[in-house]
Order: sequence, then structure tokens, then C-alpha cells
Amino acid sequence: MEVSYENEGYDNDYQSKSKGSILTRKNNTMPIWGNERTMNLNTLILTNIQSSHYFKVNLYELKTYHEVIDEIYYKVQHLEPWEKGSRKTSGQTGMCGGVRGVGAGGIVSTAFCLLYKLFTLKLTRKQVTGLITHCDSPYIRALGFMYIRYTQPPGDLWDWYESFLDDEEEMDVRAGGGQVMTIGNILKSFLFKLEWYSTLFPRIPVPIQQQMEKKMSEKYPPVVEETPRRINLPEKNFSRDRDDHRNRGDLSDTSRSRERIERRERSHRDYRDRDYERKPSNANSRERSPYVSRRDDYKKSSSRSPKYGSSRRRDRDDYK
Repeated sequence: MEVSYENEGYDNDYQSKSKGSILTRKNNTMPIWGNERTMNLNTLILTNIQSSHYFKVNLYELKTYHEVIDEIYYKVQHLEPWEKGSRKTSGQTGMCGGVRGVGAGGIVSTAFCLLYKLFTLKLTRKQVTGLITHCDSPYIRALGFMYIRYTQPPGDLWDWYESFLDDEEEMDVRAGGGQVMTIGNILKSFLFKLEWYSTLFPRIPVPIQQQMEKKMSEKYPPVVEETPRRINLPEKNFSRDRDDHRNRGDLSDTSRSRERIERRERSHRDYRDRDYERKPSNANSRERSPYVSRRDDYKKSSSRSPKYGSSRRRDRDDYK
């Protein structure tokens, strides 16, 4: 018996939310852009998905759209293609160095296994709409947007994503945690970045990419900061004595050096005069002047007397 997915997972009120969107079209059949067998996935990721025990055994038992949604709700915890620590690329070079989505492989993530399971169900437009507007888990919505990115024509991506670019619902997209992003930022990354955690999205033609960039600039115009207005104050005429630093710019290097030398000599001269200054009150006082040196004491002790001669000679004569 063939299972019908015609009206499952569809929010009838959503058409009023997305005015002019591609979601309001009457045709419920979604086209598949690119490779209809591989879903445009990386060959290494697709091989690991098809050979994984989780996809061949656990997901094989899921037959309906709602069963897959419940599995996403309970099992998906990040949006990377590989589980944390399962992909070893250290020490490898060339095509096996982890560059541009090519590597040694590892344990493929639950999210990408369920993403490919959704592809095997051949979702309708109403079912995809139910995915991206689901209210139970942000990971259900994220896998719906990722399904659109891999399978829909590049010219329709803007119509799918435009109504959700301001969505503030958050989720942790890194395996093991540590990078929280909003739905709006994730969609901007899907539109304008080719790489997504060691894998690649299908390429968008350059003319379509330029059109989306133009629409993005119109939707979010760049914010230009206003420069503060400059108040024109009347200039004051300062003299050379009061504002020497302004006049210093008019002097040449020779004048500056000469002025510097004269100022140094003047300060040295003032310092010398201050140190060698002798007050007249110190000459008559009994206290020793601090400016009398030891040489002056020696000269005073060995000076010659006009009457008796030197002090040593006078002592020698007295002894005799």
C-alpha cells in the first residue's frame, strides 16, 4: 500500500507569513536539482552513510515522515557531518589532507544520516514547509533548511530563506558543543559560504550569487556612522612668551639648537652661582661655613706669619 504524504506536516497558517514566497505555489511536487541519486552530497560522506549500521538497520525501519521527525528530535545534537574525534586527518597531505571536504573519513553523524533518509522519502513542498516551521526542535528546522540547500535550484534559495533570515532561535552546531548559532546566521552561512565543517555545499552560479548579495544589501543596508560636527572656534592670537610651543614650529632647527644650548648654559650658571654663594653673616660667626673646603683649612694651618714665620718654625724655636 502506498503511503501518501500529501498533507502531512503542513502548517496552513504559514502562507500568510510568507508573502510572495515560493512556498505559496500550488504545485506540491518539489524538483530535485543536481544529482538525483547522491543528493549532491560529498562522495566520502555518502559512502559512509550507506555503509553505516545506523542507516542500514535503525533508519531502515522508519517508513513514515513523522517517524523520521521523531528520530531527529531524539537523536540529533549537532549539524556536523562527522562525529567528534572520529575523523583523523593529521599527518596527511594532498587529497587526503582534509582540504575541501576530502579526508580519511570516520563515523558519519546522525544528522547527515537522517538528512539522507529524508531524501529517500522524496518530500513534498508541504512536508518541507512543515520541517522548517516545526516548533519542537531547532534541529528539525535546520535539517529542513539543509535539505533545501542540497536539493533545490540555486535560484529558489532566496525565496525559501528570506522569511527566516531574522530568526533568533539558537542551537549548538558543533560536534561536542561550543558554537551556538541562530537560525538566521546559519541561513546566511548556507547562502554565502560554500564550506560547512569539512564538507561542501553545491556551488551557486555567479550571477545568482550576485543577485542574492544585492538583495541582502538592500534588506540589510550598511550602517554608516555619522561623524561629529566640528565647531569652528575663533582663533586666539597668543604671544611668543605665553604660547612658546606654537611659535616653536616656526623656528628652524639651528635656532632650536641654539636656544637649547643657551638655556642649558643659563641653568648651569645659575646652579654654580647658587652653590658658591657665601653670605656675609657666616664670616663673623663661630660656626664653620659649609662652603669652606678642606684645602682652605690646610692653607690656613700652614700659613706664614709676618712676625714669627711659619707655625712649624715657631714651634721648633720654642723647643730649643
